[in-house]
Amino acid sequence: MPDITRQTADFVAGLAPSDLPDRCREAARTGIIDCVGVMIAGAREQPVRIVSAMLATSTQNDGAPEIPSGRNLAASDAALVNGVAAHVLDYDDVAIAGHPSAVLVPAIMAEGWSLGANGSEALAAYVAGYELWAQVLALEPGHLHERGFHPTAIMGTLATAAACARLRKLDSEKTVHAIAIAASLAAGLVANFGTMTKSLHAGRTAQSGVLAARLADQGFTGSLDVLEHRTGFLRAHSPSGAPNIENGTIDIGKNWRLAELGVCVKRYPTCYATHRSIDAMLGLVNRHKLKPDDVREIRVHTGTTQKLMLRNTNPQTGLEAKFSMEFAMASALIAGRVSLSELTDEFVSRPDVGATFAKVRCTTTDEIMVGDQPFAPSDQVSVVLASGEVLQHDPVVYAKGSWQRPLSREELKEKFMDCATRVFERGRAADLFEQLWNMEELDSIRSLRLTADRVDA
Repeated sequence: MPDITRQTADFVAGLAPSDLPDRCREAARTGIIDCVGVMIAGAREQPVRIVSAMLATSTQNDGAPEIPSGRNLAASDAALVNGVAAHVLDYDDVAIAGHPSAVLVPAIMAEGWSLGANGSEALAAYVAGYELWAQVLALEPGHLHERGFHPTAIMGTLATAAACARLRKLDSEKTVHAIAIAASLAAGLVANFGTMTKSLHAGRTAQSGVLAARLADQGFTGSLDVLEHRTGFLRAHSPSGAPNIENGTIDIGKNWRLAELGVCVKRYPTCYATHRSIDAMLGLVNRHKLKPDDVREIRVHTGTTQKLMLRNTNPQTGLEAKFSMEFAMASALIAGRVSLSELTDEFVSRPDVGATFAKVRCTTTDEIMVGDQPFAPSDQVSVVLASGEVLQHDPVVYAKGSWQRPLSREELKEKFMDCATRVFERGRAADLFEQLWNMEELDSIRSLRLTADRVDA
């Protein structure tokens, strides 16, 4: 039996910033920038406020800030609340069937701040966590969503432990134990999508990574074969029931999956399963100057697993609407966009929005595209006009903002500024973007201007 746990731990412990391929640095930087912006924008949301109110201010020097208030917390608590903020808007990036940055970045910022890690070490920690997640995921032919598991909270717990172990410079033996501890902390259900608990998945996952690495550093132990054992992580969480433990390829550190798969930056604050269809619908709306009264029916052909995530056909709240293809199409048609401004209870409950839900007809295919997302090969959207004429958009394989169709530096900055200026004044937000863009030049994460002078209630 291959020593999967030890081999992945050896990679994490031995990874140096100088080892990172340029494409990995680029992807890690993009993920960190995007997540910090989204985290700042999400900080005022009610789920974040509830979690924050439960956490005690720390008087210790090795704490980390709640972002963007600057309140000093224990590092694990900072990872928790900042992780909830990073995911609460569902505006954070997507890759490897989950949301890597929403868990990696809060953990790295909290533990890296506590340790005074530099920017290059933060990038290496991100890569270490992502590559471990991607390697383990590559050994499973099934899709966790279909089993009811949220991949971000399952695979992400291993990843955040690896990232924090890398920041703490744990040797291979202690890194094995950090991974083993984290393997027993992984939890999160798809049934909680569209509720506050989905964002709690991200916060708890980031917190678990900090906890696992710190416990391992102090001599706490776990099973050295926790991933591959017949009662271990891979089999316990296997949707297929047949993970490729014996015959799978263990090539972490040789096949750089971050360089290949990257991160997909969201242009819309909804489940990524809607994004290709939104691109298509907005294309039809803009090209044909469509108005709600022009449209009799909206037809969407998407993937079975995508539709499984989009459980809310008649959403009543902004949270529910994030997991609704019906809402995504209605917002695109009525508002001509799908932005944070539409993801409110007030907009979702409007009569014209609700009436449009009934116009949406979804069909699905079990066929899945080649790659890391359990999506159909393409999404297809057509509109039946009141006259009976049918308008068809070309199939959309990759959403704008994906690793295959990436945002430019200016487009990434535009999204960051839209998020960050909800709290920061514009100059302060622009300065922070430049700091993050030049991450490798930072002598310490503590020099990042992550906190506002004042955060309004």
